[in-house]
Amino acid sequence: MNDLKKTSQQFDEIIALCSDIFLKKNKDYGTAWRILRTSSLTDQLFIKANRIRTIQDLESSKIEEGIIPEFIGIVNYSIMALIQLELKDEKRLELKSQEVGDLYKKYALMAKELMMDKNHDYGEAWRDMRVSSLCDLILMKIYRIKQIEDNNGKTIISEGLDANYLDILNYAVFALIKLELETLKN
Repeated sequence: MNDLKKTSQQFDEIIALCSDIFLKKNKDYGTAWRILRTSSLTDQLFIKANRIRTIQDLESSKIEEGIIPEFIGIVNYSIMALIQLELKDEKRLELKSQEVGDLYKKYALMAKELMMDKNHDYGEAWRDMRVSSLCDLILMKIYRIKQIEDNNGKTIISEGLDANYLDILNYAVFALIKLELETLKN
């Protein structure tokens, strides 16, 4: 199997795991997250990425949950943010399960297509990166998003919020693939 096909398959496996968790939580909680502004979702992404970095720097954590659930949370909060951007003028807080599932699939597919295009051009460079670097890139994208939000969503030359959320999602998937491979080696 060539590297791009392998990456595509690994991406699908990670998204299936993240989607399963997302949809189960949707059954438990509904779409209560719809009350959150995108800036609040950005802050949730920051909390998760910052916790990962702290654990990496300290090489320990006091809460048993490790960094894998945090990267899964980053994938899912990124998709929530993309959904919120799309539905920004929609006042409904509660979405039907089918609609949530369809929107999740839509943005997961959009992220995959972007990842495959970039992966083709960059030659799978992420495979040689450290998980800590992927975390740093996520944090950098979060700071970019915060700046764009502080500018009322306007940019002069840069990508918008959606492109940054998609990149964050893809970096988190890459980290999860690398962590899964590391786990298999041990």
